[in-house]
Amino acid sequence: MIAVGESVRLRRFDPDEAGQDLLGALLTWYRDRDTVRMVDGPNADRYDADRLLRMFRHLRDTGELFLIEELTPTGWTPIGDVTLQPSGIPILLCPPARGRGIGRNVLRTLITYAREAGRTEILVNEVYGYNDAARRLFTSAGFVPIGETELGHRYRLDL
Repeated sequence: MIAVGESVRLRRFDPDEAGQDLLGALLTWYRDRDTVRMVDGPNADRYDADRLLRMFRHLRDTGELFLIEELTPTGWTPIGDVTLQPSGIPILLCPPARGRGIGRNVLRTLITYAREAGRTEILVNEVYGYNDAARRLFTSAGFVPIGETELGHRYRLDL
């Protein structure tokens, strides 16, 4: 576990050890059209259970995959996921968790984690030009654009 604050934490996540109830709850995020557009591009299809499992396995196999959990009256509840990869740091928060500073705090926590692990930079492979929230999130943490992509920009943070 990595504490993000008193009421938010990061918990390592292995989709092959997750129950169907948890995967079903996570699938609801990736069934939202606006969310999928921000994650996978303007013409991306919404996820089904198989695609979600493949995506989480890929993230687990190419980086450090975490669930973002928030403490609620009923216990720790998943509100998003984030992966620290060599070529990116994909982060998703479910719609009710957005706009509350959680993403910023998660990103700051992972920057510290990466620095302490000896990394010298963090890359963001692509932020779509229409994803203003993600662009603001990364630039506010010190990431700078390092190149254009077909639909946006790549970013880097030197540690």
